[in-house]
Amino acid sequence: MALKKVKGSLERVFDKNLHDLVRGIRNHKDDEAKFIAQCIDEIKQELRQDNIAVKANAVAKLTYLQMLGYDISWAAFNVIEVMSSNKFTFKRIGYLAASQSFHEETEVLMLTTNMIRKDLSSQNQYDAAIALNGLSCFMTPDLARDLANDVMTLMTSTRPYIRKRAVLIMYKIFLKFPEALRPAFPRLKEKLEDPDPGVQSAAVNVICELARKNPKNYLSLAPVFFKLMTSSTNNWVLIKIIKLFGALTPLEPRLGKKLIEPLTNLIHSTSAMSLLYECINTVIAVLISLSSGMPNHNASIQLCVQKLRILIEDSDQNLKYLGLLAMSKILKTHPKSVQAHKDLILQCLDDKDESIRLRALDLLYGMVSKKNLMEIVRKLMVHMDKAEGSMYRDELLSKIVQICSQNNYQYITNFEWYVSVLVELTRVEGTRHGSVIASQMLDVAIRVKAIRAFAVEQMAQLLENSHTVASSAQRNGICEVLYAAAWIAGEFSEHLRDPRGTLDDMLRQKVTSLPGHIQAVFVQNIMKLYAAILVKYEEDEDNDGIREVSDLLVEKLPMFVQSGDLEVQERACCILQLMKYVKKLQDKDVSCADEVAALFAGELNPVAPKAQRKVAVPEGLDLDKWINDPPSDSSDDEGPANSLFIPDDSRMMNESMTRPVVEELSDDELERRREARRAETQNNPHYLKLGASAKGSKYQEVVNVEDIPVANIDLSVPLYVPVTENSPQSTKRLSDKYLEAERQARKRDKKRRHGKKSKRRHKSESEEDVPVVHKVDIMGGEMPEGATESGDEGNLELDDNDPHKLLDIDLDRPLDADEKLPVRTHRIVSPSSEDRPVEEKKKHHRKDKEKEKKRKEKEKKKSKKEKKRNKSGDDSAHPSLLIATELMSPGHEAIPSPGEEEEVAPPSALVKKDTTPKKEEPKDDLDFWLSGQDAPVAVEVTAPEPGAAADVDSDAEDTSRHKKKKEKKAKKEKKEKKEKKEKKKKSKVADDEDVDSGRRDGFEELDSDGPPPPPMSSYRLLAEDSNIKMTYETRVQSQQGQQLIVSVIFTSLAEQHLKSLEFNVMDSLNTKMDRLPGATTHDGVPVPFQLPPNSFNEGQFAFQVQSINVAQKLRGTLTYTIKTEESSTSEKLDFKLYLPCTAFLIATPCSSDAFARLLQGGELSSKYSIKLSSGGAPFSHVLAKVCFYGHFAIVEQIDQSASLYSCSTQGHHICLLVKANGGGDVSIDGKCADGSLLSNVMEEIKVTAS
Repeated sequence: MALKKVKGSLERVFDKNLHDLVRGIRNHKDDEAKFIAQCIDEIKQELRQDNIAVKANAVAKLTYLQMLGYDISWAAFNVIEVMSSNKFTFKRIGYLAASQSFHEETEVLMLTTNMIRKDLSSQNQYDAAIALNGLSCFMTPDLARDLANDVMTLMTSTRPYIRKRAVLIMYKIFLKFPEALRPAFPRLKEKLEDPDPGVQSAAVNVICELARKNPKNYLSLAPVFFKLMTSSTNNWVLIKIIKLFGALTPLEPRLGKKLIEPLTNLIHSTSAMSLLYECINTVIAVLISLSSGMPNHNASIQLCVQKLRILIEDSDQNLKYLGLLAMSKILKTHPKSVQAHKDLILQCLDDKDESIRLRALDLLYGMVSKKNLMEIVRKLMVHMDKAEGSMYRDELLSKIVQICSQNNYQYITNFEWYVSVLVELTRVEGTRHGSVIASQMLDVAIRVKAIRAFAVEQMAQLLENSHTVASSAQRNGICEVLYAAAWIAGEFSEHLRDPRGTLDDMLRQKVTSLPGHIQAVFVQNIMKLYAAILVKYEEDEDNDGIREVSDLLVEKLPMFVQSGDLEVQERACCILQLMKYVKKLQDKDVSCADEVAALFAGELNPVAPKAQRKVAVPEGLDLDKWINDPPSDSSDDEGPANSLFIPDDSRMMNESMTRPVVEELSDDELERRREARRAETQNNPHYLKLGASAKGSKYQEVVNVEDIPVANIDLSVPLYVPVTENSPQSTKRLSDKYLEAERQARKRDKKRRHGKKSKRRHKSESEEDVPVVHKVDIMGGEMPEGATESGDEGNLELDDNDPHKLLDIDLDRPLDADEKLPVRTHRIVSPSSEDRPVEEKKKHHRKDKEKEKKRKEKEKKKSKKEKKRNKSGDDSAHPSLLIATELMSPGHEAIPSPGEEEEVAPPSALVKKDTTPKKEEPKDDLDFWLSGQDAPVAVEVTAPEPGAAADVDSDAEDTSRHKKKKEKKAKKEKKEKKEKKEKKKKSKVADDEDVDSGRRDGFEELDSDGPPPPPMSSYRLLAEDSNIKMTYETRVQSQQGQQLIVSVIFTSLAEQHLKSLEFNVMDSLNTKMDRLPGATTHDGVPVPFQLPPNSFNEGQFAFQVQSINVAQKLRGTLTYTIKTEESSTSEKLDFKLYLPCTAFLIATPCSSDAFARLLQGGELSSKYSIKLSSGGAPFSHVLAKVCFYGHFAIVEQIDQSASLYSCSTQGHHICLLVKANGGGDVSIDGKCADGSLLSNVMEEIKVTAS
């Protein structure tokens, strides 16, 4: 044995390790494939050995070869052997090789389930971590199903190193096994509150990735993410959360009102550009989703635009690109805010980075208006002349066309200018957007009738200079504009000044080099021009002209007959025969001009898009039926079978026609052609050649230009070069005269308006006053007979192969009994009972009895726990956000984050409830959070008494190491419970408030045995007249102690439409109303909606309050306009807004111990007492009114007395003792640090609760 070990060690000395392999590959660059093949043979020999270290070394080398592109799937089983090693260094090599080479179709993966489960349960955290890392790379549906429960157990590990990896790999498990999402989601949600920031960040990443495709399922987590966003300092976590909020905001617009303030604060404070960009993106999404306006709406947009300008001006190209990208999003909804930065966007067109230039072009598309369209297009065309690269020039050209043609030419006021721009664009060399220019020429000429004469004149010039355009005869090249020029000149030939000259231009020999579809249009429109010329000559009785033009067509048309395009041939042949027939009639002096013109009578209009789809199928027509008899199966067998490997003759023939044949030349043939080319250039006098001494080198001497003789050329006929407005020789563009005319007209308008009022000047400068020279005919196109106007397109469905489609699961629905993760168990095969001996049967019988006994004891303990839970009012088995709040007023609720199961109040303060558990939907919690305000900060929350500890059944508590602690705790709780029952003979009752969507219209009864309390509402009447009624309520936030929100419901009582509502409250020294930026104290706040007859809507107005000790009475006015069919009438409604001191109180949960410490601390020095008359109402009803209208929470209630607590927005603690005296009176004693606040609050309670 020892000799064998020594032998194995000696062999390992000569083994090549990974370093030797890499060094050998670098040294064998010439024969690398041969060397690697030799190495693979050596690796195969090493894998056959029993030494695990040798195998690990071989697998490491295979991993490197796999990175070079070699297949190592043949060694999958050896990789699993190394993975199962007990040594961490070898195990790491195995998992690395598996993560690179294993995939879902790897067959040996089924052997790794138990091995990975063993590694996951290892006490060594590094073994478990490396198993989790590797598993994430080769996860399969089977592995996800079998290991989901093990991974979920690791999520509760005591080591954050394991927890964060387990949380991250759950995302891969969800993708492969979607059924695991619902059972695992509660535990994943708990990790959002994990104390370790790494685990918390991992949970945020997983949930954000899940919500990326299905955001609506994660809307209930908005309160938790809001808490994280306002408390986290990790920029990457903030970026993920803010991205998620950007996806959730369109689904729940109310969420935007809560997000706008913290996002604005982040934009002001953060220095991280990545976080700044995401904040701006989400603010844009929030402002888009908000249906009603906000007070700081314009300010938020301006802030975003200013920050984006900083990004665009930055030297970093990435930041500049992101700034332009975000600016384009703002442009869609707030174009005027972006138009102010037009100069900066135009500067980006000169950037060296082409992607930034293209993004700036996209921005210019949305920045145009009727006033600046000509100027922007002029700058783009100048920039296009200087631009380098055909791709960028093409993009500039297409963007110019898109800018001008958007929204049915909305911003074009003079179409002569646009046609001249299109003609100028034809001079762009090498463009592939000739078809785009041609389609625009056709569209404008057809739809703008007033421009046809000008368009025909320009098209005639294009045809005259067609030799400059036809030089690039490639498809989609600039020669495509001749398609439009020929069609327009032929269709609207009555506008031609010289139709005979245009006809000569269209019959030039150069035309035959154009693409076939353009030649076909030329042939067709040549006949149209001939018909127009023929009618004119017959009216003038010019017989010589008739014969001359007829002979010209008969002479020139044969060149089109010889075209290689079938369409051109057919049209040319038909027209040539027609011309010969017309020629015979003309020889007989028969007038036939009217008959020829009748061939092209009528106006051609475009066909409506998708017209064929809108034609109803005629009755009795079956489109799926065979026209001829279907081919029989036997004929298929008899005929030659189409093979994938044997080429079909017809197919080969078609491919040879469409695909150019590339001839492979031999070296001798190539050399022969080179020699022929050299001889040709040598004998060519027009080819500039170097001298014999200068061959192979550059000129050594500089040629003196003055020594070159200048020869005078005497031409008998002067050389004529046609210079058109769009030719390169032209120094001034044709479109520039329209821009200059517009500038002059604008200057004259400014002089005319000089000295008038600013409002009138602003009105006259609006876009509506820009004169429109030509109007566009909006035509939908002609429809065929029997077509219907409805064209259903069908909705695009998600890809069935998308794994996120299976994860579209309702996570708010409670788990069913069968929704559990599969737990893999071992099945023990035992002999049947008949084959067992008698002693064994007795043994098993005793075991069965013991199991049954344990099961019964377990059920008995469980039932006792349920009884305890019902007696103490503990509802922790079904947590609800509403139960944790102790009698809070609307809009002042303290809401814990979803997923928190902590008790805020001791059991003595809990309400006696029905024993049946009640489940509340998370959607209700979200509504409660959105409609209310942020959770106030409690004074002091102590741990609950031992008797009120909630029995939470979790996996961690069911483990063996906690069983003894649980049993001791249960005994102690039982003993203390008995002592309490003896001391307190009567049960304790507390109040609970049921809030629906943050607003209450009634109060839940405090005593389940007594009558229900009367309905209560927090809304008060503000003012009312015959047209409108206003009611209001107040809301505060604990974080903003000096701000108060007044929510006003406007109800229309009129039969007419109410509009232009403006709400104004006079400021006092203590209270000021928040107004729009730049507004004075006399300006009101416009209400962002109108009121149709007999409707209502709600508006919110913010006030800043310095002192809350005294109630405020403010005077205000509502102005509105009543709109009738004949006229509009302005009305005014005065009111007094009453802001009580209790409006600034927040019902905050407080434990009895914290309440006692407050009373004993000596801070609450001021006292005040009042007496109320109950009027025969039960004590519980009076207590309910005090809690509802005074915004107090019940700390403890015993019989006919109760202790209450509330906290103001500025941190004042108020404690009350409410007692029922004899004779139907109720006394209230209060303590507070501020005597003035306490007395005013008590007097307000006396008025509202009586």
